[in-house]
Amino acid sequence: MHADLLFTNGPVLTPEGRTATAVAVTGDRITAVGHAEVHDLAGPRTQVVDLAGRLLLPGFQDAHVHPVPAGLELTQCDLTGAKTAEDTIAAVRAYADAHPEREWITGGGWSMEAFEGGTPTKELLDSVVPDRPVYLPNRDHHGAWVNSRALQLAGITRDMPDPADGRIERDASGEPAGTLQEGAMQLVGRLTPPATQADRLAALLHAQRHLHALGITAWQDALVGEFLGMDDPSDAYLAAAREGSLTARVVGALWWDRERGAEQLPELVERRAALSHGRFSASSVKLMLDGVAETGTAALLDPYLDKCGCATANRGTSFIDPEQLPKYVTELDALGFQCHFHALGDRAVRDALDAVEAARAANGPSDTRPHLAHLQVVHPDDVARFVRLGAVANIQPLWAAHEPQMDELTIPFLGPQRALWQYPFGALLRSGATLAAGSDWPVSSPDPLQGIHVAVNRVEPGGTGPVFLPGERLDLAAAVTAYTAGSAYANHLDETGRITAGALADLVVLDRDPFAAPPEEIGETQVALTYVGGTGVYAAQEA
Repeated sequence: MHADLLFTNGPVLTPEGRTATAVAVTGDRITAVGHAEVHDLAGPRTQVVDLAGRLLLPGFQDAHVHPVPAGLELTQCDLTGAKTAEDTIAAVRAYADAHPEREWITGGGWSMEAFEGGTPTKELLDSVVPDRPVYLPNRDHHGAWVNSRALQLAGITRDMPDPADGRIERDASGEPAGTLQEGAMQLVGRLTPPATQADRLAALLHAQRHLHALGITAWQDALVGEFLGMDDPSDAYLAAAREGSLTARVVGALWWDRERGAEQLPELVERRAALSHGRFSASSVKLMLDGVAETGTAALLDPYLDKCGCATANRGTSFIDPEQLPKYVTELDALGFQCHFHALGDRAVRDALDAVEAARAANGPSDTRPHLAHLQVVHPDDVARFVRLGAVANIQPLWAAHEPQMDELTIPFLGPQRALWQYPFGALLRSGATLAAGSDWPVSSPDPLQGIHVAVNRVEPGGTGPVFLPGERLDLAAAVTAYTAGSAYANHLDETGRITAGALADLVVLDRDPFAAPPEEIGETQVALTYVGGTGVYAAQEA
């Protein structure tokens, strides 16, 4: 039988390394991997792709991403490109002026480091949008910037107490300052105009095109449900899966409502059955255990420090009761759900691992493949527990570099010892843990090659140093494996993530072979071609 698709003139990245120069695809499967002998499978209708020295590798997979909110933000007030307070304000003004018909100004993606203390004020927004409410989540989506009109509509005054799961930032006189953290975001977020189902579907398809252009063939959506005013993307996925426009393979992590308990389990079982269709499987459950370090809401074993380096009374926030968490995880595991934890601080990481350990003790071994995402601070005593418990380390490599949010808003409040425990990719790999990788887009860029650059160099693309904890660097092969086979494992997509005969032909062609170039040039690599199941879903113009 002749191949439908033939890649020649390698290199080809197989599980053994760059050990092949040709790959044949028939239908949606890889049918041969080798060298010149594979050329014999070419027929009159075979499409031949001359790699010309460019690298062929498995399609990238993002193990923690939010494509629908990202797609929606791209069509709203997108602040991701603004680096300074002045640039951010100018972008808000330009968007508001261009959209006088919008009742609300929404969007987001601003950088905390652009503003003193990471908390911009309502007066800054009032100066450019005084007459309409503004609601703009920041880059990490754990805080939102609002103007006076939005505060007024939400009834947020100096007398309103902070919600149990959040904080209203206040000025020296006690008045709401204009930034809402964590659960306080919902005080305004719930008032914003909801997107329509058509909006969500359009956002998903827009995001899918963008992800395919970055070589991403599969992902895990880390929040399928309603949370802090974010739209539930489930109807978009179901519609796309049914109509055949979902070309990626997607796992949805159903949202665990942190204000409820085990009574929601039957609903999750029903949603899993109702939403799983075609290339979309709602087989995971997202448990957000804590917040983020920059706002002091990541859950730490020991207190945060203040600006003077002295211990405070704050150890962060546990959004799910740590006493109840083992019971919830045990029941989810027994029901066959994968648990996808947001665990950023060392206390949250330990709580998650303790819960997985309880589930293993109660249920015995299982193939649910729990994974812990973010892992900013991991106590050294917990590193070896990942492999022992069969828990996947889901890393977001782009964050593991010196930049203002790290150097100004994080390290001083962690202190020198805990700062050394951040993003321990190398230690986890050396312990034998399985690494998966993701972006948390729209929190940060979804480009896997940018993430791989930082995982290998521990310096931002285009940066010159200093290197952030050089002992935690990964080699290029390990970083690529995290974005391919590692994430495929976390996603239970066992027929993907590797180039071997019989595997699904989810493939990407780069514009060069990064293994043949210096590590500091990895970030310059671009995607030329992307295939899902042997079907082309992206081609660069020059490809």
